[in-house]
Amino acid sequence: MTPRILILTAAFGEGHNSAARNLALALREAGADARVEDPCLLGAPVTTRALSKGYRLITTHSPKVWHKLYQHTGDVDFSKQRMPLMRKPENETARLIEEFQPHAIVSTYPLYPYFLDRIFQTQASRPPCHTVVTDSIEINAAWIHAPSDSWIVTDVHTREAMVRLGIDPSRIVETGFPVHPDFSRLSPLPAQASVEPFDVLYFATAKLPHVRRFSKAILNASPHTRITIVLGRNVRLLYRRAREIKDACPGRVRIKGWTRRVPSLLTSHHLVIGKAGGATVHEAIAACCPMLVHHLVPGQEEGNLDLLRRIGAGDLAPGPGAVHRHLSDMLADRASGWRAMKSSLARHGRNAGAIAAASHILRHLKES
Repeated sequence: MTPRILILTAAFGEGHNSAARNLALALREAGADARVEDPCLLGAPVTTRALSKGYRLITTHSPKVWHKLYQHTGDVDFSKQRMPLMRKPENETARLIEEFQPHAIVSTYPLYPYFLDRIFQTQASRPPCHTVVTDSIEINAAWIHAPSDSWIVTDVHTREAMVRLGIDPSRIVETGFPVHPDFSRLSPLPAQASVEPFDVLYFATAKLPHVRRFSKAILNASPHTRITIVLGRNVRLLYRRAREIKDACPGRVRIKGWTRRVPSLLTSHHLVIGKAGGATVHEAIAACCPMLVHHLVPGQEEGNLDLLRRIGAGDLAPGPGAVHRHLSDMLADRASGWRAMKSSLARHGRNAGAIAAASHILRHLKES
């Protein structure tokens, strides 16, 4: 019988969706029938889209405000409180389970395990539930208290943090973040690679002045730097400014809008500069691509930066001056700083998180 795995995600942060999509790919490669659904989007589409847009705006332009809201979620007892806003998503979760009849359920968002606990409380049997924790080191209480058969985590430091918070160590599985399976099949630039040219992958935020200022800082750090600017969902907003940089520096600037080639881009570039979101940080780690963080959401993303620092693979560079300094330091003495970071990432070796997580889920299913 083909195992059916229901994966639940949410549109509040790309890390949840990225983990869900990549895990589904790995499960399908292993022969499972994996289905990814967003009960919030299905049950309350208008509200979810509005909240998702608000989340992106506030984390980009007012991260300190989001930090206060994020801290407050740790005080909420989701096992008892049934917020009216969540009733339709919870009902939609129950409908999905009834329709798909999964053999196992995976949640990449901390709210859904509480739904599942209520949905199955009157039933004699329930499928195993696995929680994929997309945060690193700094773990919100919602993850910790979520009813789950196992927690799938990104690194040993996160595992240790969760054990200190009271989770049974035997139920925590360290796989690495569920990155795209392609990362396990690609060859990153080696630490001995030439740094002339030095290719920088830059994920821009929606803040208008940043594209010009950060791009100039990268290009001015060395005559050998080149930059690939990825605009993503901000392509209409930022393209004109990015084009100005490209026209001013012929042959040194590429512009990309939305791309599905992130694994190959990361493995072929020397450095990535972007925000400290879970997906981006762990994709950089999987690609053995050192990273500078230009934007950090306090609380929620601090653990991701902490992980980069513990590995020795990146640091915070919140302004153009900091980017210029870090780049200059990396490239000094025949790029010894950059080469040391590459070696640290190679030793850490986490490029198959989705494959490892899929193996754990299917193995647990056979044993249960």
